Amino acid sequence: MRAARVHEFGPPEVLRVDEVPDAEPAPGELLVRVTAAGISFAEIQMRAGLIPGYTPPLPYTPGFEVAGTVVAAGRDADAGLVGSRVLGMSVAGGGYAELVALPAVRAVPAGLNDHQAVALLGQGSAAVGVIETAAIQPGEVVLVEAAAGGVGSLLVQLAKRAGARVIAVAGGERKLTVAERLGADVAIDYLLPDWGDRVREAAGGGVHVVLETVGGAVSGTAFDLLAVGGRMIVYGTAGGTPPRFEPADVLNRGLTVRGFASVLLPPEESARLLETALELAVSGELTPLIGATHPLEEAAAAHRAFEERTAIGKTVLLPAQK
Repeated sequence: MRAARVHEFGPPEVLRVDEVPDAEPAPGELLVRVTAAGISFAEIQMRAGLIPGYTPPLPYTPGFEVAGTVVAAGRDADAGLVGSRVLGMSVAGGGYAELVALPAVRAVPAGLNDHQAVALLGQGSAAVGVIETAAIQPGEVVLVEAAAGGVGSLLVQLAKRAGARVIAVAGGERKLTVAERLGADVAIDYLLPDWGDRVREAAGGGVHVVLETVGGAVSGTAFDLLAVGGRMIVYGTAGGTPPRFEPADVLNRGLTVRGFASVLLPPEESARLLETALELAVSGELTPLIGATHPLEEAAAAHRAFEERTAIGKTVLLPAQK
């Protein structure tokens, strides 16, 4: 089978497509032909060698989020699932390949294609969890950072569904247009030096909720935009540096700062959040944004677009398509 493998830690070009032995299912596992593999921020960091204390043996095949068709069942696995469309997480990676063995799967719901399903597998459940943590009330003003990204694009829709007035911030006109199309009431370019002033003007003062994922100076500006009694939900640091704010301001302005991390959730809670995301998508209340699909040979180019921040929504690899 073909697999895109990391041969050394470094830039996207370290990803190369190799011919390797076919994956085989261990007892209790299902062998899946991968029709869609999601690209995640964690995979970008791993490939670049930026996760302290975590260096998988080289070469390795990235890919945590996969969807595809079951082609074989290992001993003690449900052989009745052969031929079924499924999605699942490969905690050991391996999704950037034509075949991967998974210990647990969920059926892809009717009405969703494999690309949409894999876009919701990690990021859909994260978006639902962030929205639940934020406890948005109708009429509140919500600031969504990275609003054209995989999670941000879903948060725009979910915040609107909760009855919020949504101010989306993203970099560049293309991404602002996407955010508006998804339902944002206002879209502002946070590459502009006065973007914070523009948000404050659009909000008519401070915002009630910030959904924070960028970190660094952006998070500092966003924190300053919170109205008295407002709250910030931190669910990522895409910019590579932690959120910036003064802890004393939390007390002095009566603010709440909470974190949401999918990796800390028990399996049953992760499953519940995913189920909610899939149900909303099937009902048409949530639309996963597929920004680009790439054949396996373009895995490096897909990583490059992600790093250069030109990608929007979810980027999906198509390993089983030659």
